[in-house]
Amino acid sequence: MAERPLAQVLGLPVDAVDMAGALSLLRTAIETHRPAQVVTLNAEMAMLGLADPAFRTVVENAGLVVPDGAGVVWALRRGGQPVGRLPGIELTQALLGLAESEGWGVYVLGASPEVNAGAVAEIVRRHPRLRLVGARDGYFTAETEDVILSSIRSAAPDILLVALGVPRQEHWIAQHQEALGVSVAIGVGGSLDVLAGKVQRAPVLMQRLNLEWLYRLLKEPWRWRRMMALPRFVGAVLKERR
Repeated sequence: MAERPLAQVLGLPVDAVDMAGALSLLRTAIETHRPAQVVTLNAEMAMLGLADPAFRTVVENAGLVVPDGAGVVWALRRGGQPVGRLPGIELTQALLGLAESEGWGVYVLGASPEVNAGAVAEIVRRHPRLRLVGARDGYFTAETEDVILSSIRSAAPDILLVALGVPRQEHWIAQHQEALGVSVAIGVGGSLDVLAGKVQRAPVLMQRLNLEWLYRLLKEPWRWRRMMALPRFVGAVLKERR
């Protein structure tokens, strides 16, 4: 990987990059065949990093950590890093476009069978020349995991999209990426739901105002407990600064 412009949020590394910078780092990883795990960091994940040393280690060892959440962007700007938000869904879409133009192989792992199939269909529709080397839903057990690993190794993708939910997908990538020989592996969370049309993103204005989290809460009020990580995150950042 090229030299990374690193900042920190609650002691966790965050790459102070825009879309072009992120894609440049990932291109280098693919061209040099050096594994790079991508973490799309938000406030909930940052708080998990404080509570769970194993997850913190995953983030610290990642090849690219992008500021996905509005809270992370706020913390970086407060610390003097004028970065913009880099949502995982947008990075994923841009990476797929670059993969199509460069001929890189892509494997899509995770989500339900219906969502995986829908997302793959949409990816193919948007990128008809993309070299899609494999796809598999995330409904597998420890007993059948070896079959999945063998499938990915045989397909030899350059890019692996993993939608197993946080933090399972991050731990899974950290455990298996090097053995799989995949240059870039990114935990895409709910991005497959968006691509499959199951979940709608916030209106553009709310995205620009970093209020996508509020739109999602209004659409899915049952998520309020998870959203409580944001005020706790703000408190932790303010305490750290003091």
